[in-house]
Amino acid sequence: MRALVELSGRHSRVSQTRRVASPTESTVAAGPAIRSYGRPSGLASASSGQLVAGRFRIQSLLGRGGVGRVWLAEDELLRRPVALKQYLARKADSEDAKRVIRARALNEARTAARIDHGGVVRVWDVVRDGSLPWLVMEPLSGRTLAEILAGEGPLAIDRVTEIAAQLLDTLRAVHKGGVVHRDVKPANVQLCDDGRVVLTDFGIAWMRDEELNCPRDVLEGSPAFISPEQLRGDEPAPPSDLFSLGATLFTLLEGSPPFAKTDVWATLTAVVQDAPRVSPRTGRLGTVIAGLLVKDAARRLSADAAHTAVLELHRR
Repeated sequence: MRALVELSGRHSRVSQTRRVASPTESTVAAGPAIRSYGRPSGLASASSGQLVAGRFRIQSLLGRGGVGRVWLAEDELLRRPVALKQYLARKADSEDAKRVIRARALNEARTAARIDHGGVVRVWDVVRDGSLPWLVMEPLSGRTLAEILAGEGPLAIDRVTEIAAQLLDTLRAVHKGGVVHRDVKPANVQLCDDGRVVLTDFGIAWMRDEELNCPRDVLEGSPAFISPEQLRGDEPAPPSDLFSLGATLFTLLEGSPPFAKTDVWATLTAVVQDAPRVSPRTGRLGTVIAGLLVKDAARRLSADAAHTAVLELHRR
């Protein structure tokens, strides 16, 4: 359920009303293999067997999110499987709204394509079929961390330590490329069958040298994983992703996010004001997670420092 939240007072530079989702849901579409948070209504969608852009034959639905769906398809020209991310517009949406969707699709493709790293989902192309865009991506095997949590419960600390090391290496590459992901969470991390840990869904990512022409009246991100500075509307910066990573690692060990409450407003308040709840399950990763969850971005553990610490833990 959507909620209207007034972000004001001493924790915000300006007073503004922003639309947010449930505590663990993003306001935008999911990545190549992310579960649905409810079926969008009033949307025109594709179907199995449909040919997209004269080349990609849809086979099955992989997942759906707030503004799109992801399909497994066959590239009939190159004869290989692909994942197609379909951006959807409501029937009542204006041409201006559709232009925003096209801008977001191009932003997602450019940010992901900028990073040449095995831990980032590969975006191969952007095509149009009708008035709206489709992203052509690598198909990922395995499951998201959110799916693993839902099916198996909290993960063992050795497994989480390995995941942390790979994600920190990935985020170092992302940030070096001038990109801030802005939506790191279990649902946007794929644990592939070959052992790759892949960061997906760059739909609200920010690039240092490119201005995305999209409205900013929506709180973008997932409340249970968002950083305090992201809530304040500060310019995106790498420490924000590290806070979200800390919340993600905590969730993998504990089974629920460190600041999650019963409603969105309580969750956002906890992100800004409360210390993360104590969890003995964080074990030897506790110091690293605590360093990543520091409220003050300037004092937060850096990616390099966290990566070094996690590698040291992993060797023990």
